[in-house]
Amino acid sequence: MFLQNDINKVLTRRAFLRRSTTSLGAVALGSLLNQELFGAAPAAPSLVSKGIINPLHFAPRAKRVIYLFMSGAPSHIDLFDPKPKLKELTGTELPKSVRGDQRITGMTSGQKQLLVVGSPYEFKSYGNCGAQLSELLPNIGGIADDITIIRSMYTDPINHDPAVTFFATGNQQPGRPTMGSWVTYGLGSENENLPGYVVLLSGSGGQPLQARYWGNGFLPGNYQGVQFRSQGDPVLYVSNPSGMSQKARRQLIDRMQDLNRIQLGNLGDPEIATHIENYELAFRMQTSVPELMDISKESKSVLDMYGAEPGKSSFANNCLLARRLAEKGVRFIQLCHRDWDHHQNLPKEIQKQAKLTDQASAALIKDLKTRGLLEDTLVIWGGEFGRTTYSQGEIKKDSFGRDHHPRCFSLWMAGGGIKRGLTIGQTDDFGYNLLEDPVHVHDLHATMLHCLGINHEKLTYRSEGRNYRLTDVAGEVVKKILI
Repeated sequence: MFLQNDINKVLTRRAFLRRSTTSLGAVALGSLLNQELFGAAPAAPSLVSKGIINPLHFAPRAKRVIYLFMSGAPSHIDLFDPKPKLKELTGTELPKSVRGDQRITGMTSGQKQLLVVGSPYEFKSYGNCGAQLSELLPNIGGIADDITIIRSMYTDPINHDPAVTFFATGNQQPGRPTMGSWVTYGLGSENENLPGYVVLLSGSGGQPLQARYWGNGFLPGNYQGVQFRSQGDPVLYVSNPSGMSQKARRQLIDRMQDLNRIQLGNLGDPEIATHIENYELAFRMQTSVPELMDISKESKSVLDMYGAEPGKSSFANNCLLARRLAEKGVRFIQLCHRDWDHHQNLPKEIQKQAKLTDQASAALIKDLKTRGLLEDTLVIWGGEFGRTTYSQGEIKKDSFGRDHHPRCFSLWMAGGGIKRGLTIGQTDDFGYNLLEDPVHVHDLHATMLHCLGINHEKLTYRSEGRNYRLTDVAGEVVKKILI
């Protein structure tokens, strides 16, 4: 038993107030769980959710999200945004009228000249829509009629960590919930044997990937992303230790849960309830996850379509796993592929990364479409910002680099609620400034939540005395790309 002074330490004023209003909270919870008890009409089936937003604010077009995050920031100028004039201007100074007063990083601020450099790759028209894409992306070009390309994204941060944090959470400072956490908090999970938010990693170098990029921030711990591995144990520490049987593991968890429930009753700390839930999920995952992660049972035609190889760790394998996770009802699936940070030797390095990701990205869309999953799965592909039109360092015949550029960049979306065969946004002849249809990161977040049936202004969580949301105090739904 706790001594009185121990209880006083943990029973804070906030915890006391939370516990003292239990009866009112129970009434509110009851009204949410069973509206018929209080005379409210039940929600239409399409609006029913297992999360905090129930019923949904409006009928969703998407049930889940697959986020293909290209860590390090792919160059929009070399992949999605053709700028033929730059080839003619290669080696000339970026006009001051184009740069204006925009800041640049310390990596190029000391250069005597900012010399523009055109892409060494040709752009082609793909699909009936005629989308212009780099020759490096022939497979994504093959699905051009199924995707929307946004060439007018922009963001606030200019360096990697704050930019990734901003894209993930809507804020540059660490500590807030990520996209996947907000989505699973709002909608809940469709499969009680799997986490609602799963993360898969690929790539061997580039910018480090911090676990907080899929963290829950101030939301309860069960909304954090769970990293699955494609080699070895799929989830760390889920397997039984050597010498422990499944029966013994179950008995150990049962006794530990008994103690946790006693503590929960004494303290009323919601984090204890989260621990209880997570221990039970981990036990169930011992059976569900190994089978799910085994892609060797997929047909040869499917493996070949993705370029996947059972037993290996790759972006291709992860794309195939993303489809399998989507089939099982995982709400938010995040694939992080590194090695897109090309400050030097860009022509060789971007060709390498395009080859590693192009086929599998397109295969994922085709596979989802064939299985009838694309209609209610929102797929997002892109990095944290764009790349400069000027070269970082010397321009050589077969080598140059590009610095960070937050002012404009490109990404593409497909699936639930998104128009097909559309390209929106326009940048200037240098790929440096926005001219048409600007889309801020907050706007992208608002649009993603809209596709899921959520009003981004109403998905909030109270922490430290104020309400927070993914879109902070901004964000507009990009209606132009919606069906």
